[in-house]
Amino acid sequence: MAGAMPCFECLQRRIESDLSSDVLFRYGVSDSALPFGSSAVVQICLSGEADNIGSENISTQFVVTALVDTKESTVDIDIEGATNGEDLSISLENGGCQSEGDVGTLGMRMTATLSPFAPICRGSFSAIQDLLQKYISCSKEDQVMSSLNLLVEGEIAGQYGSLFLNLVGCPAFAESKISGSVRHPNISPILGLLKTTDCSYLLHPKAPYSMEGILHYSPKALESEWHVRFLIYQILSALHHIHSLGIAHGNICPSNIMLNNSSWVWLSIVDMHPIRDNLSSKVSSCSASKAYCCMEHCPCQSIYADLKLSTCIDWHSDFKRWWTGELSNYEYLLVLNRLAGRRWGDHAFHTVMPWVIDFTVKPVESSDIGWRDLKKSKWRLAKGDEQLDFTYSSSEIPHHVSDECLSELAVCSYKARRLPLHILRSAVRSVYEPNEYPSNMQRLYQWTPDECIPEFYSDPRTFVSLHSGMSDLAVPSWAKSPEEFIMLHRDALESERVSQNIHHWIDITFGYKLSGQASIEAKNVMLPVSDPLIPRSMGRRQLFTKPHPMRQAVTSKYHKIKESSSTYSYGSAQISSREHSVSANVCLESLEEATLFCESAGYLNPIYRFNNLPSSKLVKNEQLEMDTLVQPGSDIPTPHMNLGSLIEYLEVDDSGPMGFQELLRWKHRPSSLGISSEPPAEDIFSIGCILAEFYLTRPLFDRLSISAYKESGVLPGLIQELPPHVAILVEACIQKDWSRRPSAKCLLESQYFPPSIRSAYLFLAPLQLVSKPGSRIQYAAKIANKGALKVMGAFTVEMCAPYCLSLIMSSSDLETESALCLLKEFLRCLSSKAIMALLLPAIQKILQTSEYSHLKVSLLQDSFIRDLWNRLGKQTYLEKMHPLVISNLISSPDKISTSAASVALIGSCEELGIPITIYQTILPLIHSFGKERCTDTVDALVRIGGLLGGNFIAKHLLPLLRNVVLSCIDISHISKPEPVQSWNSLALIGSLSTLDGLLSFLPPQVVVKELIQDQTFLHVKLLMQAHLDLCVTQVAANSLIILCQRIGQDLTTSFVLPQLKNLFDELAFSQRSVSRPNSVGRNLKLARSKVDEDAHIENRIDLVVLLYPPLAAFIGIEKLRQCCPAWLLLEQMLERLYNWKWNSAGESSRGSGEITDSPRFVFSKYHPSEYNPAKLLLNGVGWSIPQSQGVRSSMNVINSKQGGELWHMGTASFANYEPWHWFTGPASTLDGPDYLSRTGGQKDELPWKIKASIIHSARAHPGVLRSLAICHDECTIYTGGVGPGFKGSVQKWELSRMNCISGYYGHDEVVNAVRVLSLSGRVASCDGTIHVWNGQTGKLIVAYSEASTNFSHPAKVNTEQNNMLTPNTLSGGILSNAFNGSLYTCMHHLEFDDKLVAGMGNGSIRFIDVVRDQKLHLWKSDPSELSFSSLVSAICSCGSEDHHAGALPSPSWLAAGLSSGHCRLLDARSGSIIANWRAHDGYITKLAAPDDHLLVSSSLDKTLQVWDLRRNLGTQSNVFRGHLDGISSFSIWGQDVISVSRNKIGLTSLSRLTDEGGQYRLSPQTLYSADRGTKNLSVLSTISVLPYSRLFLVGTEDGYLKVCC
Repeated sequence: MAGAMPCFECLQRRIESDLSSDVLFRYGVSDSALPFGSSAVVQICLSGEADNIGSENISTQFVVTALVDTKESTVDIDIEGATNGEDLSISLENGGCQSEGDVGTLGMRMTATLSPFAPICRGSFSAIQDLLQKYISCSKEDQVMSSLNLLVEGEIAGQYGSLFLNLVGCPAFAESKISGSVRHPNISPILGLLKTTDCSYLLHPKAPYSMEGILHYSPKALESEWHVRFLIYQILSALHHIHSLGIAHGNICPSNIMLNNSSWVWLSIVDMHPIRDNLSSKVSSCSASKAYCCMEHCPCQSIYADLKLSTCIDWHSDFKRWWTGELSNYEYLLVLNRLAGRRWGDHAFHTVMPWVIDFTVKPVESSDIGWRDLKKSKWRLAKGDEQLDFTYSSSEIPHHVSDECLSELAVCSYKARRLPLHILRSAVRSVYEPNEYPSNMQRLYQWTPDECIPEFYSDPRTFVSLHSGMSDLAVPSWAKSPEEFIMLHRDALESERVSQNIHHWIDITFGYKLSGQASIEAKNVMLPVSDPLIPRSMGRRQLFTKPHPMRQAVTSKYHKIKESSSTYSYGSAQISSREHSVSANVCLESLEEATLFCESAGYLNPIYRFNNLPSSKLVKNEQLEMDTLVQPGSDIPTPHMNLGSLIEYLEVDDSGPMGFQELLRWKHRPSSLGISSEPPAEDIFSIGCILAEFYLTRPLFDRLSISAYKESGVLPGLIQELPPHVAILVEACIQKDWSRRPSAKCLLESQYFPPSIRSAYLFLAPLQLVSKPGSRIQYAAKIANKGALKVMGAFTVEMCAPYCLSLIMSSSDLETESALCLLKEFLRCLSSKAIMALLLPAIQKILQTSEYSHLKVSLLQDSFIRDLWNRLGKQTYLEKMHPLVISNLISSPDKISTSAASVALIGSCEELGIPITIYQTILPLIHSFGKERCTDTVDALVRIGGLLGGNFIAKHLLPLLRNVVLSCIDISHISKPEPVQSWNSLALIGSLSTLDGLLSFLPPQVVVKELIQDQTFLHVKLLMQAHLDLCVTQVAANSLIILCQRIGQDLTTSFVLPQLKNLFDELAFSQRSVSRPNSVGRNLKLARSKVDEDAHIENRIDLVVLLYPPLAAFIGIEKLRQCCPAWLLLEQMLERLYNWKWNSAGESSRGSGEITDSPRFVFSKYHPSEYNPAKLLLNGVGWSIPQSQGVRSSMNVINSKQGGELWHMGTASFANYEPWHWFTGPASTLDGPDYLSRTGGQKDELPWKIKASIIHSARAHPGVLRSLAICHDECTIYTGGVGPGFKGSVQKWELSRMNCISGYYGHDEVVNAVRVLSLSGRVASCDGTIHVWNGQTGKLIVAYSEASTNFSHPAKVNTEQNNMLTPNTLSGGILSNAFNGSLYTCMHHLEFDDKLVAGMGNGSIRFIDVVRDQKLHLWKSDPSELSFSSLVSAICSCGSEDHHAGALPSPSWLAAGLSSGHCRLLDARSGSIIANWRAHDGYITKLAAPDDHLLVSSSLDKTLQVWDLRRNLGTQSNVFRGHLDGISSFSIWGQDVISVSRNKIGLTSLSRLTDEGGQYRLSPQTLYSADRGTKNLSVLSTISVLPYSRLFLVGTEDGYLKVCC
């Protein structure tokens, strides 16, 4: 029984019998093409997870591996004396194993050594649950983590921390020599060894990925060479540990290198050669013996009895056997499936077979009817060519096929009769409906676009249903039984017709038609994965790159149905020649074709070992010494441990030599030689092969190349394709003389691994322990706080961040302090680009969670937000963080989160500035009035108003609220559905409540002027609306009383009472009617909760009691009666209905009626100065508002209460000196309620509604203003143009006060371009030379120019000279001497790496690294184009104006516009021209890239054009016409493009574009002055948008800077 192993069905029964039926068998794991093996993926439901039994959750999936229980084992285990779940004692006799029969002892001893915390337990379900609970709760290695935490704290630590640090290679702890008591972090953990009567089982976690899967399905997941080196370092570290224990792994290959969810390497123990010999198969992995089930009475024995496949796949041999007819189609397809990674029983990645007939008739080779066309995929046959062509042409990503050739849904539907119902509910449909499953084979074939499964060719049991409600799957009428159908179906698969065409199906499913032009012609283009950087464990693997040869011989078979049983068997296979004769030449050609095909696909037989050593030699003289093994819990001497040494080793010093020469010296130094024995040397050979495969993406050795290397020492040709430094390492590892190969330790010390690798590994290794997440994150935070991240350097920290962020994201409230500390350390140490790419997305995910968490509240605190703001700038904060802060204020269900968000918003308002505050904070908050939770929103608005002062309230907040109220009143008159009316009523309540709070900050005279005298009296207008909901009416009445109390008796009598006359008259003559139900239904229940529940009104006439008694008590009954002619009727009504009357003493009196006091609306019953949303934070988090903010806020409140005298004294004159005094606000520019949906961000769905109004203007330059540059904060502006003396100058403007605060005057020519380089404040300006200067001081840093005499040797300008060029006469702002070819004509900033790209007068492009102060490469143009018409007039790059990605985009192309009207598209990395086309008929004035595939260009030919770079640039474009003069500039805001031409602007939208291109008209508008209404006559030269302020700036030819809206 040398080749025997259990089939997966027998393995499932054995596991369920030995362990428990509650262990859910998912699928078996096998190295062969057949379903035989000793390992299985199982799912175990812990307590409380029974309802999710069908879930594919990886966290509860594990691998069970069956081991042989040898009688000779010296392991004595008291099974009877142990209870379920109790660890059993282990006693190991003798020092090692003396024979092959003692292999069971060796495997168990290896397991105990390499995974020392794995207990040996009695096999039971309760024991399994206990093991899994400990693993999932991460408590197995807590003692190691606790020891490390004590070390970081400087306390006396236990022994495990020292042992662990020694294990991962920290030299300071090398004195810890005791091995075997701590698991290496790169060795896969073993949960436990389960002992049963007949067998033992190893239980270990299922790793989500393997290195083989990464290489096959997601090779781009190996992001960079650093990551490749880091993976190799982890493997070598684990191997060094194994070798130091006297063990050789013996089976290192990509399939045995596992990766967890953090992409951390686990070297598999179960796949070690000694332990594999202990599997129940007793078969070496390289055995060529035939596979069959070893279990007696197995039903699968007859199913697979005639198959000739061996336990070890040798594709080269299997292909030759198939090609010559020795191997059947069925067997060969099983081999291809295994090579493609498909797995028996894994429904998500099941073995696939072709459908060969359509089941309409019995297949007959002489007839064409009923046979499937194997030249087309099943997807193509089902969908049709027309639909696939439409899908390919209309999809954004062209593709024909959107799903796998065999989906999980199809597999489970095929096998529905045999699968448990919980799997059907999980994979097919949550509601089990048996009648929805196809009832017969023909219907099944027609129903699915997927391919077939091998069970339909081999297993008749698939047709028999186990479910009472589901009928058996019916076979076609031409088959009498499932057994006969299987026989006929298999005959069809092995027929000559199929054999002559099956190679076409192989090409489509596994071959060259999966990619390239062949896939397009076959309509087989797959939809690519959304993110190729994410590791994947399944997918399409293309096995062949050349057409698969046609089979030359056919296997003929006869079948006999056994009458006495339900089983059947295939007869002996005989090779028959073709019935037709083939010439010898044709045979030779076919043989040559097959031979070449075999050679081209040699990578399907990868070789990772130099010699296949017998397992008995693996331990040779390296047997385990028992005195070196220490069981967990034993007393171990504790060495002296020094935190300083650990921090010192974490420090990255890249100053040492790390080049090619250093690796050569390493290779030849004597210490790199001398590995002790051959088995470890075989592991090193495997490492060399894997290292080469990482770079080559294909195996280094196959059968032919390894044979040639053994015989003649000729290295494979692929070695030449390796980078030189990698080739050195690989050649050292694969030397023929095993004694000359370097040891694992020597490889770890090589210069191939930079210091950042070792530092990152030492920092991250403790975080991979199977210990509680809280302990791990505490360790990371503590060591980071001690300065570890700082000494590691920004690059190393960036590489470590993803591993730590996963811990942070999963942290609980108890670890908030550590998580926040770690985030702050990363924020300090990471570069800005790394923060954008790594840290910011994690922070966003935390803030997006709806549940409460301490970490979310901590992130919302002003201190962290301010740190993030300072690192990334205001623009990034506004785009990425600000909307989330607002969302937490509006939508968060817990009060603490809303309070923290409120404080953060209030604290940011002053620094954001008035325009941004209004558009990005105020308007979103007002928009939330229509939602249920608006109390916190109202509080925030009131506090913001109090912080920014009364002028802000009167000028901006009150007009906005007025617009909301009036718009809602208009909507209430229109018949709208219930949700709209509900939103409308809640918005009115929120607006009134906000007005109530804001009144406290306004003097009475201002309240009268803004709300009563000069404007519509909102409160009275609302009270006069008889159709409004009664809750809104009641809120309005109570709000009116609050207003009256604020302005006082006299002003109330003079201004309020006259406007109430009509309302009181209406109420006096009204009759009490039946209560009217609320018109807004459910959502207004919350609104009623805002009103006193005991006093809500039920009839409109109840307004009398809400208004009349309070006014009488406030201003006096006599004054009220004087202003209300119908007072008598009202007082009679009050007495009759409410038992209220005014007595002679001047007090209201009432009897024993229900209403004792006037009902009061209590929602806004607070004083703003008393409200502090930070109070909850003070109690719960221990954080308070910074004192500076508290002082500013309180001062505003005090100033607002000093009366009207102070207000009137400064209103007129002081306004001109206040920040943003010129800003008019959005209230007058917004139409109706539409503006409520236009909040936040740069991109909007609706087109931008501009007024073409000039809000403010200032003279910026005496001559032309040529360029504008806006800082990220939208508060600082740089203008470039003509300065004093007609020389060039750059002016720096403070936008809030519209005054020039500094300037740079070092240019001699007009400044044609200005760019703000980074957050550091450097500015670059160009006048033919490029000057880089300090934006704060105006001091020149460096200047660049090109030498005009010898263009090939550019000269650098002396930075001490400010004026470099001879003054020349200016003409329209264009350089008069620019056309000598040596001057820079335009400039573009690459934000990705902070470089400048400068266009030149001769059409060339220069790259400048301003960070390192050096000029880089120069892309020269064609010499024939060196003329006036070929100067570069505009440059842009993809993503240059797109700030919406998680990280700054790395540009893939550059576009250069020429003065001749031509446009060039260049590869950003190589400079090669991708496309060159005539874009315009005149000078190109500007280029911009709103998206990676779009390019917008403008020209003096009066057109604006948009180009889709994915299509033919010579034939398509979207042209916008309408300007009567040349377009001098444009700016993009989301989908809107604003262009300027002479004195007009034009607005168009990119959303109007079509794929085919077209002609569009835009309507130019003339700019008008907002205050005088006068037309702008100045010629506009440039334009730039302030996206978050909703403004745009224009510069003019006469030097004016104008702010427009």
